[in-house]
Amino acid sequence: MREITITIDKEEVYEEVEQTTSYTGAKMEGGDDKTYDRIFTTEADRSQLERFWHESCVDVCEALKEFVQEEQNEKGSFTIFLGLSSAFDPALEPAMKKELFSFFVTNIVSKWYVFTNKKEAADFSASAVGMLDGVKRKAYYRRKPQRPTRQTPQPPRPPRPTQETNNE
Repeated sequence: MREITITIDKEEVYEEVEQTTSYTGAKMEGGDDKTYDRIFTTEADRSQLERFWHESCVDVCEALKEFVQEEQNEKGSFTIFLGLSSAFDPALEPAMKKELFSFFVTNIVSKWYVFTNKKEAADFSASAVGMLDGVKRKAYYRRKPQRPTRQTPQPPRPPRPTQETNNE
């Protein structure tokens, strides 16, 4: 069994959520002056975002329950310990971490948009589901076994003929 640990930093997620909601609020077509203020998340919204954070942690544990050995949801981060097949390809681990981080951001934004930007909420929600499914597919992926290369012993080389010189 191969064990991997993935840690998601809550503050980094919240920063990405703020950037995403800020960008959406600023670029919203047909919006009025209050559109940006309505969509952009601020410190005052942290209690609601905290609830969405915890819901996202539960979603991750539910989706990966076959692999979860332990999870820790501390104040500043979420850490999940996964037990994967010994044939798991370790080259996929960085992609799993990035995709799980993106899931947290997108899932929290989708839940926020249910209140503030209903038009885009469904798209963000579908994207978050796809990301979590991608993490699960990577966890299931098995690297093809490789047979050890068998080296046949080389027969010893015959000695090289020596050149005899004629001194006559």
